[in-house]
Amino acid sequence: MIIRRAKEKDIPEVLRLLSQVLEIHASIRPDIFISGTTKYSAEELAEMFRDEKRPVYVALEEETEGDDTQDTKATLGSSILGYCFCEFEEAPDSVNIVPFTSIYIDDLCVDAGARGSHVGRSLFEYVKAEAKKLGCYEITLNVWEGNDTARIFYEKMGMHPKKTTMEYIL
Repeated sequence: MIIRRAKEKDIPEVLRLLSQVLEIHASIRPDIFISGTTKYSAEELAEMFRDEKRPVYVALEEETEGDDTQDTKATLGSSILGYCFCEFEEAPDSVNIVPFTSIYIDDLCVDAGARGSHVGRSLFEYVKAEAKKLGCYEITLNVWEGNDTARIFYEKMGMHPKKTTMEYIL
């Protein structure tokens, strides 16, 4: 398995995985999420893939031939096993908060057929290494209540709650 930045050619596979994530969320919170949709469109993904402040990483099934910097390389039977959408965030400008940079994981997905094969762990470790290399203070993310498998996974990765968002539905 290799992990690299997402490319425009990855959009169909990323959309397929985005659909899987949406269905998990829609089953937990149908009052918020609309089944049969995705969080981003193909056009939004293309823009994100070019944005240095919002890196998207993909985990590929097999090694590739050729130089990864060349778009002409051959990919042998590769398919995307998972992705991780990230966003760099700065601490708010405030007199009572120490300035720091975070990397926020907006979305991490492993293909349903590849779960349990350490794809998620590999993606998380890759993002952690990138964050350290870039001088980030922390990695943050949100987990929806009811998504117990995600919560357990992130706890295994060493994460713990920073704050809790509460709701009262009217």
